[in-house]
Amino acid sequence: MHVLILGGTTEARRLAELLHGTPGLRLTSSLAGRVAAPRLPPGEVRVGGFGGVQGLAGWLREHRVGLLIDATHPFAGTISLHAAEAAATAHVPLLAIRRPGWVDAERAGEGGDWHTAGSLEEAAAMLPGLGSRVFLTTGRMGVAAFAGCDGLWFLVRSVDPPEGALPARAEVLLDRGPFTLEGERELIARHRVDVLVTKDSGGAATAPKLTAAREAGIPVLLVRRPRAPEGVVEVPGAEEGARWVRGYLR
Repeated sequence: MHVLILGGTTEARRLAELLHGTPGLRLTSSLAGRVAAPRLPPGEVRVGGFGGVQGLAGWLREHRVGLLIDATHPFAGTISLHAAEAAATAHVPLLAIRRPGWVDAERAGEGGDWHTAGSLEEAAAMLPGLGSRVFLTTGRMGVAAFAGCDGLWFLVRSVDPPEGALPARAEVLLDRGPFTLEGERELIARHRVDVLVTKDSGGAATAPKLTAAREAGIPVLLVRRPRAPEGVVEVPGAEEGARWVRGYLR
């Protein structure tokens, strides 16, 4: 059976590793191509979009895909919606791997000063009341939403250089997780950060910044996730996803 993994995430790579070499299984991982040097999973890999719902549905039919797995980033809302519609159109079963969010993991925020925003623009509007030296970790494509935050200083961390306008006072740090608690503590102290802004991405790779912020007594401004498609079978991680696929193959 041909399985298509919509990926680019840690979970997608791990799932491909777990399923690679399974008898009777052909595995293709699809990457959006937004990272310059992605870590490639085992198996077949394609890079680039599909051309919307109909394009993805056509690809599923043409390549005789028997199972579609949405293991994209929690904030890749558009592709998740397209995956649900395309799977229904092509009559292909769909499984989603959705890592638990930090907002939902109550213990992650114990003792912390957490605030939530519905969008990057809302987060930018809330910032002046929370701090003046901002550690911004919302990804390279969202930095422009903060370009109008005059009077604030930003430490912008992303894997690749940010796209669009930058805040007037900004330092860009190119780095890729996983990050350590010791490293995040040092970064916050060295740059005298007094507010952290991040997306509710979940996962362990970038979670140490939340602990470091709590220890430093600085507020955390979390951008909430977009709404996920309803009616899709979900599991929280790659291991659970691999077990589900193997059970489906039986």
